[in-house]
Amino acid sequence: MRLLHVTQGYAPAIGGTERLIQRLSEELVSSFGDEVTVFTTDCYSGEAFNRPDLPRLAVGEEVRGGVRIRRFPVRARLSRLFLPAQRIAYWRGWPLSQNLRMLYQGPLVPGLARAIRRQPADVVAASSFPLRHMFTSLRAARDSGRPCVFYGGVHPDDDWGFGRPMIYEAMNKAARCVAYTQYEADHARAQGVDPARLSVVPPGVDAEHFGTTDREQARQTLGLPAGVPVIGYIGQLGYHKGVDALLRAMPIVWQERPEARLLIAGARATFAAHIDETVAGWPSDFRDRVTLRYDFDESDKPLLYSALDVFAYPSGYESFGIAFLEAWATGLPVVGCRRGAISSVVEAGRDGLLVPFQDEAMLAAALLTLLRSPAWRRSLGEAGRRKVLADLTWSRVAARFRQVLVQARDGS
Repeated sequence: MRLLHVTQGYAPAIGGTERLIQRLSEELVSSFGDEVTVFTTDCYSGEAFNRPDLPRLAVGEEVRGGVRIRRFPVRARLSRLFLPAQRIAYWRGWPLSQNLRMLYQGPLVPGLARAIRRQPADVVAASSFPLRHMFTSLRAARDSGRPCVFYGGVHPDDDWGFGRPMIYEAMNKAARCVAYTQYEADHARAQGVDPARLSVVPPGVDAEHFGTTDREQARQTLGLPAGVPVIGYIGQLGYHKGVDALLRAMPIVWQERPEARLLIAGARATFAAHIDETVAGWPSDFRDRVTLRYDFDESDKPLLYSALDVFAYPSGYESFGIAFLEAWATGLPVVGCRRGAISSVVEAGRDGLLVPFQDEAMLAAALLTLLRSPAWRRSLGEAGRRKVLADLTWSRVAARFRQVLVQARDGS
């Protein structure tokens, strides 16, 4: 099968969708012999779609992991011009608000539609909403007589991003739509999307890469002390990920467990400045309990997880949360937020705990509960690992994605 993936970013760009499309593309090539091409942008992160001052990746073509990748330049300055108009339109509820939000958010990629129409492919698959390339992919695929498949990424709690009827109208024009959770599929149906177009397929994880490093060895490598509890966050850095709530929760944790350490690791996005400022404002004994690892290599991720006792991922906007899978693959208990799709991923009391979004007191209470009970931590982590190994490895997940793509190709 010849497949064209169209996505907002691709490694080394950061983000869950970026990582998902990379691993899915590589797995389709290696396991099924498919010919996969990826059209993507030159942006290192989604922040750059309307921020011309942020770093860019090289425009052009390359082959990585058997996948052909073509990066297109984004016109961030043009998107930036729509900032005032979309803000006013959204506040006032004007009918064109959704269109102005899309133009501001971008990415604006000249020539993308033409390139999609010209690219030999049996299926065009795009991810993720609410970004503009989704609509471009649908139009170009239909113009060239090929099916278009949408992959998930809907966050119903984000009204600015997803309170747009045009998203669900587009989904009803696609050949198939993949939701990462049943929660997302149910939301799409409630918005009028034809259930016959919907399939639920979660992301996957390379479980064999995680949980292979001894905890104390990992801590020694990272400069963390031996024999003390370590709470960690590994992922994108941003307000919507709840990192600020974790920072507010830690002084509460330290009142009872002053020996505990905090590890925060992620790419240095603009939110990193807030993290640095917050930590710098703490007393020296608090600062000494924090380890920040920015811009780590992807190959270091299993080492980072291995150093932890508890994985805290208090994000409020997840269509799934691949970080949960990585933590579970390491055998860690997780703490997430009772918000959106996360409640259908983390089974509270079975493989993790859930707290309200941006509630540092409840987050601290959950972390302390786990720190007090090593046996329960171990039980929750083992349950998560069993879940991953049973159904969420990339070999299994890629086969399910491919089944949807084949159905779209064959019109079944």
